[in-house]
Amino acid sequence: MTDRTAKFQIGQVVKHRLFPFRGVIFDVDPEFANTDEWWESIPENMRPEKDQPFYHLLAENDESHYVAYVSEQNLLDDATGGPIDHPQISEIFIGNNGDHYQVRPELAN
Repeated sequence: MTDRTAKFQIGQVVKHRLFPFRGVIFDVDPEFANTDEWWESIPENMRPEKDQPFYHLLAENDESHYVAYVSEQNLLDDATGGPIDHPQISEIFIGNNGDHYQVRPELAN
């Protein structure tokens, strides 16, 4: 049996293990929940397993801001990397307590 407990939490700042971007987690899927087209667009030698948590990130790199969908195996904690400057941060979070971004009370479940 596979352990599907998410290693990372909503509001946590993470960075990608292979690519130069970082972001704040705003949603978690217990396992892959995207399209087959998306999955097949990943080069086969880099494709992560589907049976693990996948995270939705408000992501940024040196050139842009975007939403990313990343497997747990490709994420690392980035608590020391500073705040995320994504334009949608204020739509989901009310601030950063230094460790995590705090979800807006009206969005918390």
